[in-house]
Amino acid sequence: MTARMTICGGCAKGAEEAAAMLRPYVVGLAEVAVTDCMNICDRPVSVSVREEGKAAYLFAGVDVVAQAEELAAFARLYAAAPGGIIEDARSCGALRYCLVGRIPG
Repeated sequence: MTARMTICGGCAKGAEEAAAMLRPYVVGLAEVAVTDCMNICDRPVSVSVREEGKAAYLFAGVDVVAQAEELAAFARLYAAAPGGIIEDARSCGALRYCLVGRIPG
């Protein structure tokens, strides 16, 4: 099974282009999609990561293009994490400070 990484396209221009740029970074780890709004408009851009049977994550204030490597690092950790619970996210750089919440699977 593959995770789904969804980028909020409501407030930010270029979400489709950012998604297209991100896809090669997460090949085999996550599908990348764009949605209309994640309702965190005061901290664009929002990104969610989820997979059936695993915890889901929500990030806000993400620069998808500048943080593509960090998103890929997160996708690798997420793929390897039993139940999606990531204990040490230091390899994700500044992305870990964008975390809004983790929702149990």
